Amino acid sequence: MVRVAIAGAAGRMGRSLIEAFNDDSHDSKVTVATVLSDDPSLGMDSGILAMGISNKILTVSDIGNFVDDFDVLVDFTEPAATEQHILLCKNNRKAMVIGTTGLSQHQIKLVREAGEKIPIVFSPNMSIGVNLCFGLVEAVAKVVGDQYDIEIFEAHHRNKKDSPSGTALKMGQLIADTLGRDFKDVSIYGREGLSDQRDLNTIGFSTMRAGDIVGDHTITFAGRGERIEITHKASNRMTFASGAVKAASWIFGREAGTYSMQDILDLRISI
Repeated sequence: MVRVAIAGAAGRMGRSLIEAFNDDSHDSKVTVATVLSDDPSLGMDSGILAMGISNKILTVSDIGNFVDDFDVLVDFTEPAATEQHILLCKNNRKAMVIGTTGLSQHQIKLVREAGEKIPIVFSPNMSIGVNLCFGLVEAVAKVVGDQYDIEIFEAHHRNKKDSPSGTALKMGQLIADTLGRDFKDVSIYGREGLSDQRDLNTIGFSTMRAGDIVGDHTITFAGRGERIEITHKASNRMTFASGAVKAASWIFGREAGTYSMQDILDLRISI
């Protein structure tokens, strides 16, 4: 049985993770659940917190005191917290599943460096559907990317802090890499006022933050007389949590390395 620690158990995603790991049909279970030291749910049964059903795992604030009680840390928190968790797991040889978005280049480098010592699944989105879309986006870019304008739209709930989403950026990076373009040079974030005719090499991003939208992404390849649109809409966070459950079981016992959901799902699409 894989013992799993959930970071940020009081958050939206944390509660979904607690619920997803409570399913007896897989070979992993929650043994540690953390919350912030000033969170009112500190010391509460994490199962009751997440789903109203006891799992007998009380929330704690300092995961460093419980490193012997888990095998894999699942982290969908915030960049600063994830950075600390990376160092903790690296020093204690614990596997990680990282779904945190908005990481800086320095923090991404820390993930890669830690992956030389411990096994890590690092993905901005752990939905099976989104990862399938990653492959589809690459396939379309190979065929029409040089002739079609490319736009990426994403929408999330009003409280999401990073923008564009990690998933949208990942899609843009995949397209740029496929077409041999420098992602930083070709990315455009929002438009206003008068501008020159669009450069065919650019990749445009637009963002919505509203209500309780879980996560929508649409990639548009627009040419003369037609548009190709690849859309994924998440209606429930359990789609991400279920992917994390699969990732935690898969990563335990692996050799050190930085892996993606593409590796786990073996979703490689080529044309």
